[in-house]
Amino acid sequence: MAQIPKKVEERLTVSVKRFQTILASAKARDVNESDTVIIVTDMLSEVFGYDKYSEISSEHAIRGTFCDMAINIEAKVQFLTEVKAIGVELKDNHVKQVVDYAANKGVDWVVLTNGITWRMYKVSFAKPIDQELVLEMDFLKLTIKSEDDVSALYILSKEGWQKQIMIDFAAQREALNRFFVTGVILSDPVLDVIRRELKRNCPDVKVKNDQVKTVLLNEVLKREVVEGEKAEDAHKKLSRASARLLRGRDLGEDASTPSTPTPVLSGNPLAQPSPNVQEKL
Repeated sequence: MAQIPKKVEERLTVSVKRFQTILASAKARDVNESDTVIIVTDMLSEVFGYDKYSEISSEHAIRGTFCDMAINIEAKVQFLTEVKAIGVELKDNHVKQVVDYAANKGVDWVVLTNGITWRMYKVSFAKPIDQELVLEMDFLKLTIKSEDDVSALYILSKEGWQKQIMIDFAAQREALNRFFVTGVILSDPVLDVIRRELKRNCPDVKVKNDQVKTVLLNEVLKREVVEGEKAEDAHKKLSRASARLLRGRDLGEDASTPSTPTPVLSGNPLAQPSPNVQEKL
């Protein structure tokens, strides 16, 4: 995380506590969606630093319908914001609504909020359109004394957005998401390490990578992280990353100098091993 400017810290110190009081009062009164939109607009301005008159567009028109707000920097829409009443629990159909807005507008980022809960999603323009939750925070539970809370606020702020902090944060989240980590665990280099460790602890037992993979798939990892489109997508990204690494090594090394091969993903690490593997650990 980049260092947070002092002026942003000072703004957050004053504004977060103020809006926590406002939100708590609004929740107790169960204000409607229109009143919640007013509060969220003020928060985007006073907490997150966007200019209320030039950078926050209300009721942004998108193909015959309207999204509550669009955030513009230098005349370009950075993200869309959909607001629900403060007492409404954010649900999947609300996410679909704002993602559909983004898909029609060609915008990569969306925010869904009821003033208290804030969620930011990265839109994936695949077929079908998908989204990944990148950031979520409960505004009433935030504390300026928490480095993580301040960092979350900075990510969504105008200053953080201008420095593309969200993009870096999303990349880090992607690298640590369960599908990506599962793909790494099931890759040949990691299976080799596990097999060697098992062999070291049980030298008299013959162990093969396929057997280790079978145990991981059937008894260790959840099926939801090894099957489906997101698992396949993680594998493809890992394969591309391995290919880039190999190309970089090939370009940077003298052809006459022998080198140790770089481990590369082989096949689909998320696929079930061949059924004719009979040996057991």
